[in-house]
Amino acid sequence: MSHATSPHVISAHELELLERLRAGDEQAFCTLVDEHYRAMISVALSFVRTRAVAEEVVQEAWLGVLKGLDRFEGRSTLRTWILRIVSNVAKTRGVREARSVPFASLGPAGDDEAAVDPDRFRGPTDGFPGHWWAYPSDWRALPETALHERETLDVVSRAIDELPAAQRAVITMRDVVGCPPAEVCAALDLTDGNQRVLLHRARSRVRAALEAHLDG
Repeated sequence: MSHATSPHVISAHELELLERLRAGDEQAFCTLVDEHYRAMISVALSFVRTRAVAEEVVQEAWLGVLKGLDRFEGRSTLRTWILRIVSNVAKTRGVREARSVPFASLGPAGDDEAAVDPDRFRGPTDGFPGHWWAYPSDWRALPETALHERETLDVVSRAIDELPAAQRAVITMRDVVGCPPAEVCAALDLTDGNQRVLLHRARSRVRAALEAHLDG
């Protein structure tokens, strides 16, 4: 996890790490890998089919990082810059492998997809049009083990994997990697509004999969 508090302000930790990297300090590179490798793999897997290809994407991204260190101006955190390199490499690779269509075409603009199945709500002729037929369950009442068991985690993983590329990338960065919204926007070149819409739709789909698993 990055020590920075903002995706736009590089931290003292990252500045010190950057200086060591530029001086050829191998231990500094090991530190960078330890801090960001898992996030890089998660982002890569948003765009490509297999772990093996994701590993190749990350390796290519590391080369880009090392080649670009002298040009990095600190206008974002080091993690934001690295994840943007990963996403650019992964997008190109994903399109080439037909995992996804070009990422820019998958934003919410002009997309009237419903975040929640319209059948979940009462129709215009009902006494309470637009209200839920049955409200989503309150999973706080479930045993904690039910929310963390392997089968439940597999349901979440499959649901995320089946999302459209843009939704998959955003929910991966927000909810799997733990990136703040501004970092996601910077890494994926999205507006804040698009990021919020994509995240809402992604979470709604994942929640629907979890409802089917936990409630029935």
